[in-house]
Amino acid sequence: MTVTRRRFLHLAAGAGAFEAALRKAHAETYPARPARIISGFPPGGISDTYARLVGQYLSEHLGQQFIVENRPGAGGNLAAETVAKSEPDGYTLLLTTSADAWNATLYKNLNYNYVGDFTPIATVSRGAGILVVHPSLPDKTIGEFIADAKAHPGKMSVASAGVGSAPYMFWELFRSMSGVDMLHVPYHGAGPAVVDLLAGQVQSYFGSFASSIEYVRAGRLRALAVTGVTRAAVLPDVPALDEVLPGYEASIYVGISAPRGTPAGIVNTLSRSINQALTDPAIKKRIADLGDALLATSPPEFAKLVAAETDKWRKVIVAANIKAD
Repeated sequence: MTVTRRRFLHLAAGAGAFEAALRKAHAETYPARPARIISGFPPGGISDTYARLVGQYLSEHLGQQFIVENRPGAGGNLAAETVAKSEPDGYTLLLTTSADAWNATLYKNLNYNYVGDFTPIATVSRGAGILVVHPSLPDKTIGEFIADAKAHPGKMSVASAGVGSAPYMFWELFRSMSGVDMLHVPYHGAGPAVVDLLAGQVQSYFGSFASSIEYVRAGRLRALAVTGVTRAAVLPDVPALDEVLPGYEASIYVGISAPRGTPAGIVNTLSRSINQALTDPAIKKRIADLGDALLATSPPEFAKLVAAETDKWRKVIVAANIKAD
C-alpha cells in the first residue's frame, strides 16, 4: 500500500498527539506503582541517608513505595548513567549531588551529559565542610595555617578521600585560591583518612561536619575554617574561609533528578512533595543533625544551580589538570 506524504504527516501528527495524551494521563495518575531512587554510593553513607529520608517521605505521602537502590562505582557515575538511560516516566530517580557536577569534567567519555540528560526536580540540602587539623599542628587560625604552609612548601600534609572526592575538591579549590603547596595524601575513603588524621599521620583534612564535628567538640581535632560562605551555627567561633579568601565557597548540594523528558506533571508532583518534606520538623532536625542546611528550590532554580556548579568545578579541574584515578 502506498502512503502519500500528506497521509504520512497526518498519521505522524496523530501518533504524536496520542503519545502526548498518554504522557499526560500517566502524569495525572502518578505514581501508580513503586519507584526507585538510585544512589551512587554504598549504604550507610550520607548520600544513602538522604535517599532514604526522601524515599520514606515520598512513600508515606504519595501512596507508593519509593525504594532506594544503591549502585556505587566510578564516583557515582554508574548510578547517573543508569538513570539517564531510563524511561522518563518518574519511576527511576537519581539522588544527585555536587559530585555529579564535577564528575562531568573529571571523567572523560561519560555516556551521558549531566546538564543535558537530566530534569532537576528539587534540592534537599546544602552542606559545607570543615578544614580540621591535628592538635599537634601549632597553627590556631586559618591565616597562620596558610602562612605556615607557604613557609614550608611541600612539607605540610593534607589528606583526602581520594581524587574526585569532596575533601579533595575542596582542597583543590583552597590550594588554587591560597597559593599553598602541600603534600596531598589520598586515601580510599573518608574513614581511613580520618583515622590517620586522628593518629597524627597527616596534619589536615577537609572533612564533612558529620565525620568531624564530634572530634572537634572532643578536642581531638582543631577546626580552622568552614567552607561555606557563612559561619556555621554549630561552630559560631570558626570563621568561613571566605573571610580570609574572598569568594571561596565549597559545599555539597543534595537533590533529586529524573531523566530528561520526564512529564512536567510528574516533576511538579515530586517537587511539591519534596519541598513539603522540608517543612517536616523531624526531617528538618535530621538534616541539622547531619550538619547541613535545608535547601528548597523549584525545578528551574535547581537547574540553574546544576549549571552553575558544573561550570564552577569545570574551571577548577581544568586549571589544576585534575584527572580521575
